[in-house]
Amino acid sequence: MRCLLIAGTVLLLAGCGSDEAASGGLAALTVRVDDGAGAPRELQLECAQPTDSSACGAAAGVSAADLAPTPEDTMCTQIYGGPEKATIKGTLRGETIDAAFNRTNGCEIDRWERVQPLLDEVR
Repeated sequence: MRCLLIAGTVLLLAGCGSDEAASGGLAALTVRVDDGAGAPRELQLECAQPTDSSACGAAAGVSAADLAPTPEDTMCTQIYGGPEKATIKGTLRGETIDAAFNRTNGCEIDRWERVQPLLDEVR
Protein backbone atom coordinates (compact mmCIF):
# COMPACT_ATOMS: atom_id res chain seq x y z
CA MET A 1 0.00 0.00 0.00
CA ARG A 2 2.85 2.35 0.84
CA CYS A 3 4.42 1.82 -2.62
CA LEU A 4 1.09 2.63 -4.24
CA LEU A 5 0.84 5.86 -2.26
CA ILE A 6 4.39 6.87 -3.24
CA ALA A 7 3.75 6.03 -6.90
CA GLY A 8 0.55 8.08 -6.84
CA THR A 9 2.37 11.04 -5.29
CA VAL A 10 5.12 10.85 -7.93
CA LEU A 11 2.54 10.80 -10.72
CA LEU A 12 0.68 13.72 -9.18
CA LEU A 13 3.86 15.77 -8.89
CA ALA A 14 4.89 14.87 -12.44
CA GLY A 15 1.60 16.29 -13.67
CA CYS A 16 2.23 19.59 -11.91
CA GLY A 17 3.90 22.38 -13.76
CA SER A 18 3.17 25.16 -16.15
CA ASP A 19 1.72 25.05 -19.63
CA GLU A 20 4.97 26.68 -20.74
CA ALA A 21 6.96 23.65 -19.64
CA ALA A 22 4.54 21.34 -21.44
CA SER A 23 4.76 23.33 -24.68
CA GLY A 24 8.55 23.53 -24.69
CA GLY A 25 8.94 26.95 -23.14
CA LEU A 26 7.48 30.38 -22.80
CA ALA A 27 8.79 31.94 -26.00
CA ALA A 28 10.93 31.51 -29.07
CA LEU A 29 10.67 34.91 -30.74
CA THR A 30 12.39 37.20 -33.18
CA VAL A 31 11.62 40.81 -32.30
CA ARG A 32 12.67 43.41 -34.86
CA VAL A 33 12.44 47.18 -34.39
CA ASP A 34 13.08 49.75 -37.11
CA ASP A 35 13.06 53.34 -35.87
CA GLY A 36 13.65 54.72 -39.36
CA ALA A 37 16.92 56.35 -38.33
CA GLY A 38 19.37 53.53 -38.90
CA ALA A 39 19.65 49.82 -39.38
CA PRO A 40 16.82 47.82 -37.83
CA ARG A 41 17.67 46.12 -34.54
CA GLU A 42 16.76 42.52 -33.80
CA LEU A 43 16.45 40.34 -30.71
CA GLN A 44 16.42 36.54 -30.82
CA LEU A 45 14.64 35.41 -27.67
CA GLU A 46 14.46 31.88 -26.22
CA CYS A 47 12.67 31.63 -22.88
CA ALA A 48 11.66 28.69 -20.75
CA GLN A 49 10.36 30.94 -17.97
CA PRO A 50 9.69 34.65 -17.39
CA THR A 51 12.59 34.78 -14.94
CA ASP A 52 15.18 33.77 -17.57
CA SER A 53 15.87 37.45 -18.43
CA SER A 54 14.23 40.86 -18.40
CA ALA A 55 13.26 40.29 -22.06
CA CYS A 56 11.60 37.00 -21.10
CA GLY A 57 9.71 38.81 -18.35
CA ALA A 58 8.55 41.38 -20.92
CA ALA A 59 7.47 38.59 -23.30
CA ALA A 60 5.49 36.96 -20.49
CA GLY A 61 3.56 40.22 -20.12
CA VAL A 62 2.37 40.14 -23.74
CA SER A 63 -1.09 38.67 -24.36
CA ALA A 64 -2.78 37.38 -27.49
CA ALA A 65 -4.98 40.50 -27.46
CA ASP A 66 -1.84 42.69 -27.50
CA LEU A 67 -0.67 40.94 -30.67
CA ALA A 68 -3.99 40.98 -32.51
CA PRO A 69 -4.31 43.44 -35.38
CA THR A 70 -6.74 46.32 -35.11
CA PRO A 71 -10.10 45.22 -36.57
CA GLU A 72 -10.70 46.82 -39.96
CA ASP A 73 -13.98 48.46 -38.91
CA THR A 74 -12.34 50.31 -35.98
CA MET A 75 -12.30 54.10 -36.05
CA CYS A 76 -8.85 55.38 -35.10
CA THR A 77 -7.67 58.88 -34.32
CA GLN A 78 -5.48 60.29 -37.04
CA ILE A 79 -2.50 60.99 -34.83
CA TYR A 80 0.90 60.21 -36.29
CA GLY A 81 3.24 58.75 -33.68
CA GLY A 82 6.37 58.39 -35.80
CA PRO A 83 8.02 56.23 -38.44
CA GLU A 84 8.82 53.30 -36.15
CA LYS A 85 7.90 49.77 -37.25
CA ALA A 86 8.29 46.46 -35.47
CA THR A 87 7.57 42.78 -35.92
CA ILE A 88 7.25 39.94 -33.44
CA LYS A 89 7.47 36.45 -34.93
CA GLY A 90 7.84 32.96 -33.53
CA THR A 91 5.98 31.20 -30.75
CA LEU A 92 4.62 32.48 -27.45
CA ARG A 93 3.10 30.01 -24.99
CA GLY A 94 2.99 27.45 -27.81
CA GLU A 95 1.03 29.73 -30.17
CA THR A 96 2.44 30.89 -33.49
CA ILE A 97 3.03 34.65 -33.57
CA ASP A 98 3.38 36.89 -36.64
CA ALA A 99 2.50 40.44 -35.62
CA ALA A 100 3.44 43.78 -37.16
CA PHE A 101 3.35 47.14 -35.41
CA ASN A 102 3.66 50.79 -36.43
CA ARG A 103 2.72 54.18 -35.04
CA THR A 104 0.66 55.59 -37.93
CA ASN A 105 -2.58 56.30 -36.01
CA GLY A 106 -4.07 56.23 -32.52
CA CYS A 107 -5.03 52.53 -32.68
CA GLU A 108 -1.58 51.48 -33.82
CA ILE A 109 0.09 53.69 -31.21
CA ASP A 110 -2.02 51.94 -28.56
CA ARG A 111 -0.98 48.50 -29.87
CA TRP A 112 2.68 49.61 -29.85
CA GLU A 113 2.43 50.82 -26.27
CA ARG A 114 0.94 47.51 -25.11
CA VAL A 115 4.02 45.60 -26.34
CA GLN A 116 6.53 48.41 -25.72
CA PRO A 117 8.22 46.70 -22.74
CA LEU A 118 9.20 43.86 -25.10
CA LEU A 119 10.15 46.21 -27.93
CA ASP A 120 12.33 48.19 -25.52
CA GLU A 121 14.41 45.04 -24.91
CA VAL A 122 15.64 45.20 -28.54
CA ARG A 123 18.92 47.10 -28.29
